[in-house]
Amino acid sequence: MSLNELLTTFADNILPILLVSGAGFILGKLLTVDSRSIGRVVFYVFSPLLVFDLMIKSELNLGQAFTTVAYTASVIATMGLLAFMLAKLFRLERPHLLAVILTVAFGNTGNYGLPLVKFAFGDDALAVASIFYVTTTILFNTVGVVIASIGHMDLKSAVLGLFKLPSIYGVALAVIIKTLGFQLPLPISRTIEIAANGAIPVMLILLGLELTRIQWSHNFRALGLGVFAKLLLGPLVGLLLASLFGLQHTVQQGNVLEAAMPAAVATTVVATEYKLEPALVTAIVFLGTALSPLTLTPLIVYLAR
Repeated sequence: MSLNELLTTFADNILPILLVSGAGFILGKLLTVDSRSIGRVVFYVFSPLLVFDLMIKSELNLGQAFTTVAYTASVIATMGLLAFMLAKLFRLERPHLLAVILTVAFGNTGNYGLPLVKFAFGDDALAVASIFYVTTTILFNTVGVVIASIGHMDLKSAVLGLFKLPSIYGVALAVIIKTLGFQLPLPISRTIEIAANGAIPVMLILLGLELTRIQWSHNFRALGLGVFAKLLLGPLVGLLLASLFGLQHTVQQGNVLEAAMPAAVATTVVATEYKLEPALVTAIVFLGTALSPLTLTPLIVYLAR
């Protein structure tokens, strides 16, 4: 793994993402941009149509899809457990402990992970990553929300909230259409393709806009633990579980790279909503995203071999 190989991998795969999201960050600093409205457009339009388009065009079979779901759940559970053990070891107070668990367990598998997988490994790996992303979204909106809202929300309310996730319907509809062998009319397929092609650029701009809301936490022990546990343990756990699940080729590449992503921007939203140390959570997200090329670049080189 030479320095030239690392630099080329970074320039070809990660730098374009940083440049586009950086444009969004600068835009958010210079102008008043309603990132929440853009986020809703991504959530309700671009994201489900992107997932639907990937599923329709993918050669991924049902067994591989279920394996990815199980793998994703295992990664999140393992990362959450490791975060809990480390937080206890470092004697973090309960709010800081929950904040670290939330940010270490759930990675930015959407507006950072999906474009990175596409650039690094192509559309076949992207189809796998989309299943990882949807599974993460489901678990985040149930287990993740419960973690953030302990004392404020019960599991039943979180589960009912699943029916508000458009991406789930995108997956279900794609599975039904592929199973029945139904051919989409050309106007519909082109409409979906246009929206799917626009999804990733909008996701990257949104990532930059969301990062403008950074707050700095003075709890450097919890901040360091959250950032480095996610960045260092994520790739290791991803590779170990990929071996245990017998993942190979594009299925391994898409899954492991998603497992190694820094903390999800969405964690800042629920942390703010439920007053779960929002300054700490946003600091972990920002710093982890900024430092992520240091771990993601060598991982991409390794997975490409």
